[in-house]
Amino acid sequence: MIKKFFSKIEYLLALSQSALTPKQFIFLSSVIVGISSALAVIVLKTFAHWVFRFATYVTIHTNFFNVGIVKIMLPVIGIMLTVFVVNRFLGGSIEKGTSQILYAVAKKASIIPRKQMYAQIATSSLTVGLGGSAGLESPIVITGAAFGSNYAQKYKLSYKDRTLLIGCGVAAGIGAAFNAPIAGVLFAVEVLLVDVSISAFTPIMIAAATGALVSAIALDETILLNFPTRQTFDYHNIFYYIFLGVFTGFIGVYYARNFQRIEHYFAHMRLSSYKKAFFGASILALMIFIFPTLFGEGYETIRTLSESDPGQLLDDTLFKSFRNNNWALLAFVGCSFMLKAFASGITLGSGGNGGNFAPALFLGSYVGFFFSKLLNLTGLTHLPISNFTVVGMSGILSGLFHAPLTAIFLIAEITGGYGLMIPLMIVASISYAISKRFEVHSLDVKNLAKKGHAFTSNKDTNVLSTLDTNSIIQTDYLTISPDENLEKLVDLISHSNQVIFAVVSLDKKLLGIVHFNDIREIIFNPYRVKYTLIKEIMVQPVAVVHPTNSMEIVMDKFETTKKAFLPVIRDDKYYGFISKSVALEAYRTKLKSMTIE
Repeated sequence: MIKKFFSKIEYLLALSQSALTPKQFIFLSSVIVGISSALAVIVLKTFAHWVFRFATYVTIHTNFFNVGIVKIMLPVIGIMLTVFVVNRFLGGSIEKGTSQILYAVAKKASIIPRKQMYAQIATSSLTVGLGGSAGLESPIVITGAAFGSNYAQKYKLSYKDRTLLIGCGVAAGIGAAFNAPIAGVLFAVEVLLVDVSISAFTPIMIAAATGALVSAIALDETILLNFPTRQTFDYHNIFYYIFLGVFTGFIGVYYARNFQRIEHYFAHMRLSSYKKAFFGASILALMIFIFPTLFGEGYETIRTLSESDPGQLLDDTLFKSFRNNNWALLAFVGCSFMLKAFASGITLGSGGNGGNFAPALFLGSYVGFFFSKLLNLTGLTHLPISNFTVVGMSGILSGLFHAPLTAIFLIAEITGGYGLMIPLMIVASISYAISKRFEVHSLDVKNLAKKGHAFTSNKDTNVLSTLDTNSIIQTDYLTISPDENLEKLVDLISHSNQVIFAVVSLDKKLLGIVHFNDIREIIFNPYRVKYTLIKEIMVQPVAVVHPTNSMEIVMDKFETTKKAFLPVIRDDKYYGFISKSVALEAYRTKLKSMTIE
C-alpha cells in the first residue's frame, strides 16, 4: 500500500517535471524536500521526547541512591545499539557532522549517499534518544541534505540544482527542529553553501517555511525548544551583555578544544568497536549518575533554568538536599557546563552518533545562567536571569559554528519575538570574534581543515580548496639538457608553442629553467647561439610546486613570485609546469559551477 502510494507520487512528479518550467519544478521540489526533512524531525524529536519521559517516569518510581538507574543504563544501551547497527547494517562506519555536506558539495558534485537518508535517523535516535549527551540537529541536517541530493539525482537535475536542494533540505531541517524558518535559511546560507545568489533564496525559504509548518502542525510545542516568557530588555545591562559575550567566546573555545581532544583520544584507542563503546558509555553513565542534566539533548533542563524555580534541576539528584541553596545550584550548573564538552566528546567518540548543535544551546543557556546568577548572588547587580540564559545560547552557538546570524535569529525566533535583538547581536558578535581569534575554523569544519579541505568565510579560499592541483599540472612540456647549446633550444622553440623549458639532468633532476623572454636578444645572434651552452644562461626557479600542495598554496606562490609558470617537482624529480593562466581558468570555471543562481 505504502509502496503504491509513493509510486503514484513519483509518477506525478515526473509528469510535473515535463509540464513545468525548470524554475517552477525547483519550487515544487523545495516543498517536497521540506516535507521530507520535517518528517525526519518529527520521528527523531518524538522518539527522543518519549524516551526522556519514560526515563523520568521510571526514575520517580525506581530510585537507586536517589538517582534513576534507568537514566544510567539507557545511554549505555543506546551507544552499544548504535555501534551494532553501524557494524551490522551500515558497513562498519558512518560519517558524522555537517562537514560531510560541505565536502559532498565541493568534492563529490553534491552527491550524498542514499544511505544517509536513513542512517542518521536510525543511529542518532538510538544514541541521543536513549540519553547520549549530543544533539539531533546535525543528523537532521544531514538527512535533509541527503533527501535533497537524492531527489535531485532521481530527476536528473544539474549540479547547481542538486546543491540548491541540499540547501533546501538543510534549511527545512533546522526550520522544523526549532520552528524557526528564518534561522533555517540563514544556517543553510551562512554555514553550508559556498555562494548563493539572491534568486536562490526563494526555494530555500519555501523549504524552510514548509518544514517549520509541518513540524508545528504535527509536534506538540513542548517537544520543541521554546521560551514563551521573558523579561523586557533593559539597556542599562549592555555592559554585562558585553562581558557575557567575552565569557561565552572563551567557553566556546574551551568546549571545541576539549571535545576534539576526547574524540581524538577515542579515535586512537586500540580496542574493538564494542569494547570502545562500552568503555565510553560506562564513563558517560557515571557522569550522568552524578549530573543527570547531561542526559540526552538537555532541552528540558534549559527550560527549567529559564523558569522561576531553577532549583528543580537538583530534584532526583545526589544533591537534592541542597535544592534551595543558591550557591549549591550555581556550583551544580557550573560543573554541568564544564563537563558537557567531555560528555559530548565521549558520546560521539565512543561510537554514538549525534551533533553539537544541542550541546551548544545547552552550554550557552547554562553559561548565561551561571554568569547572571553569580553576579546577582554577589550583590553587584540584579540581572534578569531568564534573559541572560536565553542570550547565552546565541553566544556559544555563534562561537562554535562561526555563524552569528544563525545564532541571533534562531534565539530570536524560539523566544517568540525580537525584544532581545540588541543583546543577541552584542553577545553573538563578540563571542564570534573571540572564537575566530583562537579557532580559525568552526568546530565542524576543523576536521576538514586537517585533511586540507578547509572551508571558511573567504569565498576565494573555499573555491581554491575544491580544486585539485594535479588536474592542472602540464606534464608534456619539452625539456633540455644543460650541456646542449642554444641551437637545440632554438629548434625546440621553433617546433613548439612553449616559452619556458626545464633544464634537467639524465636522472630527471631539475637543474634550472630557461624562459624565452630572458634569452630573446641572444637567440638573434648566430655566434652566441652556436657557442653558448644552456647551463650558462639557465636560472634557478624562485619557487617550485609539489603535487601535494593545495591550490591556495600554489596561488600564493604565483602571487609572491609574480611568475607566469612554476615548475613542479615530484619525488625530487622534474614533473611538469603549472601555468598561472590555466590555474585562473580552472578557478573561474569552478566558481561559475559553484554559484547557485
